[in-house]
Amino acid sequence: MLFTDLPTPQVLVDRARLLSNIDRMQADADAHAVRLRPHAKTHKIPAIARWQLDRGAAGICCAKLGEAEVFAGAGVEDIRLPYPVNPYNAPRLLALMESCRVSIIVDHPGVARGWSDVMHEAGRTLDVLVKVDVGTHRCGIDPATPQALEFVRLVASLPALRLRGLLSHAGHSYGADCEEALRAIARDEAELLGRLAAAARRDGIAIDEVSVGATPTARFSLAEPGVTELRPGTYAYFDRTQVALGAATLQDCALTVLAMVVSKPAPDRIVLDCGSKTLSTDPPRGFWHPSAPPPQRGCRVGDPGAAAPGAPLIGRPSGYGAVFADLDATAVADDLLIERLSEEHAVVLVASGSTPLEPGDFVRVLPNHVCVVSNLVDCVRLVEGREVVDTLAVAARGKIA
Repeated sequence: MLFTDLPTPQVLVDRARLLSNIDRMQADADAHAVRLRPHAKTHKIPAIARWQLDRGAAGICCAKLGEAEVFAGAGVEDIRLPYPVNPYNAPRLLALMESCRVSIIVDHPGVARGWSDVMHEAGRTLDVLVKVDVGTHRCGIDPATPQALEFVRLVASLPALRLRGLLSHAGHSYGADCEEALRAIARDEAELLGRLAAAARRDGIAIDEVSVGATPTARFSLAEPGVTELRPGTYAYFDRTQVALGAATLQDCALTVLAMVVSKPAPDRIVLDCGSKTLSTDPPRGFWHPSAPPPQRGCRVGDPGAAAPGAPLIGRPSGYGAVFADLDATAVADDLLIERLSEEHAVVLVASGSTPLEPGDFVRVLPNHVCVVSNLVDCVRLVEGREVVDTLAVAARGKIA
């Protein structure tokens, strides 16, 4: 069956691109002797996790317990939750520990003590990592304060907890203005973790793992000394943001949305049937578009020569996804801008003033953020060329608790 035989919208995953992405990241991790632990929240599909594990991944990450329960039920044996799970969820976590190895993160004394009490009472030992804030300012302890080492000491001392190491997420890398900024973020992340790990080791505390995770910085983090684990997620599919951050090319992007033109109210406006219930409403991020001049070089976020936050950048993407000019998803139609989404509609501005596309024609759209798209659909269609070769259920869809 051809994908154009399907009702639209449909989420398509190019099998060759997906497997190439998985193989390439695993090979890079192996070459640097770094364990790869992919974040499964990107795809939410046990079959894809199995492909990652079969190629050498040390385990997977899940965002929430609900996701972890799905993957454990599918036979995944090693799951890390790099999310602040509260002891309120103790019955579910203890049940999960019956079927797989589980580790979580802690960044608050009360939460760490709570898990210690739960595990002590249950006669179990829980593997934990201390979450460190390396610049995202979301979760994690501040490594620049004296309290950071004190917290590591506390966690190491608590009964029924096994401190495995330190963990961070350089989420602020998504706001980088150039490639050198990404490199600097990866370097700063590794240095912050390294200093705290060294201080803990001088105290006699074993720090076996230094875990980092963000697809934009992955290519730089691999070469940083002291890093033992990498936790990218989006790399399996890639998306428009990763292209705009230089982490991928259009030809690496495995997931697209097949949509149909359903209306053409004016020569310079068409409407697609993939609205906010299919595409991510995440705004465009990144610093360049493949058809624009090369990305800026030699700047760092905060440097005088770097663009100010919010300033327009040459070639910066805009709109709620990129429309491909062909059904083989090889080139972007630069004159088609998805300027507005409603629930069932994607309103596309035709910058050139006219387009040959008419109602009934198909297009493929590269989302800004694929992780959200995965959580919006029940299944994805695995394709080779234009042929549908399999349908994969998004088994962990909606598992947000």
